[in-house]
Amino acid sequence: MKLVTINKSQYRSVNNQVQIGLVATLAILSVIFGQLMIYFFGVKPLPGAEATGNFHLNFTGVILALMVCSLLIRNLRTKQKFYEVYYVWQLKQLQNKIYRKLKSVQQAAKDNNRNALVILSFYYQSLALVYELDNNTLTISNVNNELNKLQQCIDAAGVSVDADEFTPEMLQAF
Repeated sequence: MKLVTINKSQYRSVNNQVQIGLVATLAILSVIFGQLMIYFFGVKPLPGAEATGNFHLNFTGVILALMVCSLLIRNLRTKQKFYEVYYVWQLKQLQNKIYRKLKSVQQAAKDNNRNALVILSFYYQSLALVYELDNNTLTISNVNNELNKLQQCIDAAGVSVDADEFTPEMLQAF
């Protein structure tokens, strides 16, 4: 995966629209599906009784709404308007995979393993990109410090490293 320059204002705008749209869609569809399930399969309330025992039908309505939202996301992710949001989502997933192996990658980088240096370069640069897009100003300085330390290790090892060389298959060695 290559790091891509993203228009921050456009990303934030579309990301907010997607999040608000999904939450609203989930809430509305959950209520609609829940009410339809209760109407067709539910226990009718008795006068003076409080609980009807239709919790499982409401829960089924929420599950159906989640399925519809998942299908919406699956179909919308290929649209050009949502490219940046989907790209950042994929980047965050990849960062999670790297994070799970970060200790062994860092140990290999101390031994001047070139693939480990490439992985760390990609990881820290992608973190800086995502933190900038998400306005995470609290931890971006830590990432920049790690990037500087990594560059010093790369310079000391006398190798050339480019984050664009990174492939997810490199993680299999760690």
